[in-house]
Amino acid sequence: MKELPSSIGQLYALQELHLSRCFELEELPLSIGQLNALQKLYVEGCSKLKELPSSIGQLYALQNLHLSGCSNLTKLPSSIGQLNALQNLSLLGCFQLKELPSSIGQLNALQAFYLLGCSNLTKLPLSIGQLNALQGVYLSGCLELKELPLSIGQLNAFQKLYLLGCFELKELPLSIGQLNALQGLYLSRCSEWKELPLYSLQYSTLENIYLEECSELKYLHFFINELNALQGLYLSRCFKWKELPLSIGQLNAFQELYLLGCP
Repeated sequence: MKELPSSIGQLYALQELHLSRCFELEELPLSIGQLNALQKLYVEGCSKLKELPSSIGQLYALQNLHLSGCSNLTKLPSSIGQLNALQNLSLLGCFQLKELPSSIGQLNALQAFYLLGCSNLTKLPLSIGQLNALQGVYLSGCLELKELPLSIGQLNAFQKLYLLGCFELKELPLSIGQLNALQGLYLSRCSEWKELPLYSLQYSTLENIYLEECSELKYLHFFINELNALQGLYLSRCFKWKELPLSIGQLNAFQELYLLGCP
């Protein structure tokens, strides 16, 4: 199937649309923007799809947008910022996607943002700091991502940050210390990191730190004792790990410590 009929826009009661493994599908019709009741749009394995129509910004009821395996998708339309009800945005295996539109900062209801296997994505827009409802960002396999924007520190509702296999990302911005709702920090295969900037964490909401295969990581900053809410520290295969800070003994809420393969 190379295309959907334009009459699909007449399905005014349609709430969910799933397009899975439509390998020949090259585009979505402009009429898709007429689906006023649509809440969930899943496009999976449509490997010839290169872009979304600008009319997608008219889906004012859309809460979940999931794009998976759209390996030739090169960009998102700027109109995506008009999706005022969007709560979850998932981009998985969109290998050709190099950047996100700045209008993404207009997604006032967005709570969770997944970027998995977007291996050519080089940066996140500064406007991400405007996502006042954002609670979690999940980045995995973003091989060309070199930094996170300083504006990430403006995310007042932000609770969880996942970074997995982002090999070019060498450090966290100091502005992470401004995340006064941050509860979980999960880092895996961040092979260039030698330390975490925990000294920049000005607030005591952080509850769990997970570090896996951070092969160059040697130590945590001694200000870890200021993380009054810290309950768990999990270290796995951090081969150059040297020692725990003495101040870890001052963590009154601390409950779990895992050290696996840290010689």
